[in-house]
Amino acid sequence: MEEALSSLEKVQNQLLQRISNLENSYLPQQNAPSSIVENKDIDTITRLSSILRTNNVHDFSFKRVSSDYYDWTLEARRDALGASSIYHLCKSIVLVNTQAPSNVIDCSDRKNSKYYVVVVQYTARLNAEAVKNFLYSLNNGTIAKKKFNLRLAPEETSTELTGYGHNAVTCIGMKTDIPVILDEAIVKLNPDFFWLGGGEVDLKLGIRTSQLIRFVNPFIVNCSSN
Repeated sequence: MEEALSSLEKVQNQLLQRISNLENSYLPQQNAPSSIVENKDIDTITRLSSILRTNNVHDFSFKRVSSDYYDWTLEARRDALGASSIYHLCKSIVLVNTQAPSNVIDCSDRKNSKYYVVVVQYTARLNAEAVKNFLYSLNNGTIAKKKFNLRLAPEETSTELTGYGHNAVTCIGMKTDIPVILDEAIVKLNPDFFWLGGGEVDLKLGIRTSQLIRFVNPFIVNCSSN
């Protein structure tokens, strides 16, 4: 009799444990990720394509390149991307105004921003003095010219502001809304479809110039020399 009761008690305890486990499985988990948390696994092409299409940019293309892409000649890069010429190969660089007034610390004023993203051709050399003169004129001389001194931003600053690492910077989908300056030489390219960084080192973005301008609304400045 005692053995039967002991066996019954054991079965009851097992049943109670199973019921407890089932109840716990339906309770909200304290550490479970919320469904509204941003999906960090969305790939770059999907994210940037969505941004572009949402803003009525439809003539664009992404291409993956080899890991040694930056060791290639411009001619080899042109051929890999199917670009029209080496002049259609461009890059986005972040500049910082090292002489900005102490109250200018961010990008809230696109006419007098602490930082700018400049898009130039690989075949050209950025003319920082031209950018300085443009910004001085843009502010109608209300800010002393000595308060403009554009220099290449440190790599860690560029990454923090854009969300993109070295050789991956693009002016699309940046972490910070940095004002963009597009070199006038790019606007004059024929055909008007050029290539620039695509958000990852081995990813390049080709885009119709007119559609980029309509979306990004960059300052168009003659700011390079060959």
